Amino acid sequence: MPTPVQPCRVAIAGASSLRGKEIKQLIEEQNFPTFDVRLFDEEAVGLLTEAGGEPTLVQQIEEESFTGARFVFFAGAPAFTAQHWPAARRSGATVIDLSGELSAVPTAVPWIPVLDPVLPPPVPPVGNLFLSPSAAAIVGCTLAAAFFRFSLARLALMVFRPASERGQAGVDELESQTVNLLSFQPIAKDVFGAQVAFNFLASYGEASLENLGEIRAAVVRDVSRYLAGRVPVPAIQLLQAPVFYSYTFAALAEFAATIPEAELEGALAAAGARIAGPEEQAPDNVSVAGGAELVMSPVERDSNVATGYWLWGAADNVRLAAANAVRIASEILRRG
Repeated sequence: MPTPVQPCRVAIAGASSLRGKEIKQLIEEQNFPTFDVRLFDEEAVGLLTEAGGEPTLVQQIEEESFTGARFVFFAGAPAFTAQHWPAARRSGATVIDLSGELSAVPTAVPWIPVLDPVLPPPVPPVGNLFLSPSAAAIVGCTLAAAFFRFSLARLALMVFRPASERGQAGVDELESQTVNLLSFQPIAKDVFGAQVAFNFLASYGEASLENLGEIRAAVVRDVSRYLAGRVPVPAIQLLQAPVFYSYTFAALAEFAATIPEAELEGALAAAGARIAGPEEQAPDNVSVAGGAELVMSPVERDSNVATGYWLWGAADNVRLAAANAVRIASEILRRG
């Protein structure tokens, strides 16, 4: 008989962010074994919300805030994580970082548990600091891991980034720009520094606090670190798309020899992707909303490249990242 998992205390730092809210919702939906969920942030402090069916307040972080916590999820801005994660480390909690801030910490372990069966970790994931990669990095790692047993010669990935990756402010600015443009009114560019409504961007404007090239470099870094030389690292390009939620992506995979499409689709399914059926429409931003998996169209052979195959898919960016973080905690508890 397996040892029963004991309920534990969970803290969500950055609880008012889109990812923080999603983590709280997933913990409740999946009956994660908690006796206490504590919410922390630098914004919305004092906001009355609900956790586990009980009213609770979003609190300001103090030195003792994480005392007794089994897990601390950092789901806010990188600067927020940098400021407060030392307190979580001192408390003895297991830290799971979704912000990307702790990627440079040598002891941090990147983990995508759903990929363990197809691309086993070089060493068992241990320690008390784990990195839950961004949704874009999960896409890149999933495609590369799925083709682990084939002779993958090249994988090129184009990812279309939604406004919600810039948080609620990004969603609000895209909405505002859309409304104002349709009304022939001036638009605000405080978040993106450029017009993103009805437009694709290869870079942000000068007013943006984030650099799209640096974001792409971080995705490449995270994919490379997770794959750790086990399979070829894909070439990755990142564009800002004029959509609110969900990543979509296109990829070209080339192999040393031709491979039946059904085998490639089976490999993708084994890596956690769902292949849309013949009667379904191709996955898009709307159809994947609320889901925690990659959804992909059937694989298509390229007409000009004999061993090349086109891939198309979509994933809810907020829920995919949050679900992976909660899965890390669940796996740690399961392994005892």
